[in-house]
Amino acid sequence: MTQDVEMKDHPTASHSVSSALPSTLQHLKEIASLIETGSHTKEVRRIVRAVRLTFGLRRKLTAPLLSAFLDFALQPGSESHARLSSFLPKAKACSSASINRLKTLNRRTLDVLASRLYFYYSYSYELTGDLAEIRGNLLALHRIATLHHDELGQETLLNLLLRNYLHYNLYDQAEKLRSKAPRFEAHSNQQFCRYLFYLGKIRTIQLEYTDAKESLLQAARKAPIAARGFRIQCNKWAILVRLLLGEIPERTVFMQKGMEKALRPYFELTNAVRIGELELFRTVAEKFASTFSTDKTHNLIVRLRHNVIRTGLRNISISYSRISLADVAEKLRLNSETPVADAESIVAKAIRDGAIDATLDHANGCMVSKETGDIYSTNEPQIAFHSRIAFCLNMHNEAVRALRYPPNTQKEKESAEKRRERQQQEQELAKHIAEEDDDDF
Repeated sequence: MTQDVEMKDHPTASHSVSSALPSTLQHLKEIASLIETGSHTKEVRRIVRAVRLTFGLRRKLTAPLLSAFLDFALQPGSESHARLSSFLPKAKACSSASINRLKTLNRRTLDVLASRLYFYYSYSYELTGDLAEIRGNLLALHRIATLHHDELGQETLLNLLLRNYLHYNLYDQAEKLRSKAPRFEAHSNQQFCRYLFYLGKIRTIQLEYTDAKESLLQAARKAPIAARGFRIQCNKWAILVRLLLGEIPERTVFMQKGMEKALRPYFELTNAVRIGELELFRTVAEKFASTFSTDKTHNLIVRLRHNVIRTGLRNISISYSRISLADVAEKLRLNSETPVADAESIVAKAIRDGAIDATLDHANGCMVSKETGDIYSTNEPQIAFHSRIAFCLNMHNEAVRALRYPPNTQKEKESAEKRRERQQQEQELAKHIAEEDDDDF
């Protein structure tokens, strides 16, 4: 094969590369050819296809393999070859140099490649713990992308900036940027999923739980099946938001394939909230404190304490028609110096918020529950049906907006060769879309 001859001609490529990964090197050559063709013909779809083909190769790339590819693409000994070869062990330096190069160019065929470079630029600095250093540069790049009407670049850079702010818990700055940044129709499903996830986190911190729940669940549904890590993070935040709203997530949420172990701490936490057992809640929070700290959800766990108390109080009001405040404090296990006074204030607040249907007998120091009525005589069934119908209509509208049509609208008969090429491209595109993994998130 021509491929084997080329690899043997270059001493820099090791024998292991030529024998074990010839197909990977061949794929890199095909990708380079696609990019070159797309650049000459100004066909962005070819470059988009080339970028998608790289998704399945990222885990297979090694320094010797990339060195062999550079020997194929560039003349060994040339200035470009020497400069790029020096970047092989330094992804951070390579991404910085690429961004500096991008600033001097303004071509629409570069937009897709630029969006990927922005992602790896931020990712390399995040891995080295220097994410704060590039915040100003990302803002400048976002401004340049806006002036160049590069919507994909704006979409990518907005998400990178939101991730940058949230990494340092700068939620107010993230919301100010998000609210003032220009919005348009999403061009990338991955970027839209990321945006929904970051929006959900911001809304959660701002106590806007209903909007946060919608954004987080939508992000989890839209994410590819292979993006398991991203979907796990979405589900963790969505579970906590639903608990803060007073809802109890279904058991199937925790039993999703490949997520059981990761969601186990949140399953036990949900069980404690469902029972309304404050002591069990404390035990679970202490047991998985390191996990919650790593997930940056510890502050939300602290907020849940009030929901646990409220759930326990609701269970008490259902079980007892009349109960003393001292017994309420004992059942809720309020460990304080004045448990009866604390129980009285908690019951009063729950009655005011409508969490329980009861009255306080201050003279006798007890809580008197009212008779439970028929739920179907209230507006709750109507509200539940309305939310389901709204969800279905929203899903339908999004599906309609996501429809894509071929760029060539002329009714021309395509030749057999063009038809075969188009079908081959569609098959390869479908194959590599299925191979996308959670590294893209």
